[in-house]
Amino acid sequence: MSTTAGAAGRRFLVGGNWKMNGSKASIAELAKAWGAAKVDDNVEVVIGAPALYLDYVRQQLPASFATAAQNSYKVASGAFTGEISPAMIKDVGADWVILGHSERRHIFKEADELIGEKVQHALESGLKVIACVGELLEEREAGDTQKVVDRQMHAIAGHVSDWSRVVIAYEPVWAIGTGKTASPEQAQEVHANIRAWLKTNVSEDVAAATRIIYGGSVKPANCVELSKKEDVDGFLVGGASLKPDFVDIINCTRA
Repeated sequence: MSTTAGAAGRRFLVGGNWKMNGSKASIAELAKAWGAAKVDDNVEVVIGAPALYLDYVRQQLPASFATAAQNSYKVASGAFTGEISPAMIKDVGADWVILGHSERRHIFKEADELIGEKVQHALESGLKVIACVGELLEEREAGDTQKVVDRQMHAIAGHVSDWSRVVIAYEPVWAIGTGKTASPEQAQEVHANIRAWLKTNVSEDVAAATRIIYGGSVKPANCVELSKKEDVDGFLVGGASLKPDFVDIINCTRA
């Protein structure tokens, strides 16, 4: 059975990424259901809400749940229509930001270097960061998974000032919103390789302490087996985080 803190003391983290979904009514309903549920308090929970609702979500969610923006820009202010800054995110009470999500990379064409710059500014501004990496289906089929992940890790690591405030999310793009999930063995292999990359390119201490979470069609039905893997330190959950039984994923390490 997995525990909520591994041998290196890594606290299990479950993030919910609502993407472009939600309304005040649905948020209030979810918050009521989660507030009434028994949630494992050894698990760190972070909810990534649309920016418009961050303040409202912070007011509605159980106090033990943290909130995250789903994106932020690389500077504090300026003529960048439609963007939000880490300072704004902090101003409405959120502590985290998700950066480098596959949808930002592939739909909005964000380059590795831009993501690295965003990570740097978010950390310098006092936010904690969930930094995402992962490969496309054609990249996996070509045997390039680790090459892609290593490249993305390099671009992020070069901008990290404090690894204690960074969580790496491995999200195979072919398993996001498709119903497909990397097998526990596939997830563990990539997570172990990311940890090895950190050991080689950053430090042994950082490699041992950094949490690496899995994202890609995580559901109550598959989270228990995934959570048992040594280098899987939690999840970044998409659609399933918009449902009351998201608490079953938070509590999966007790199953």
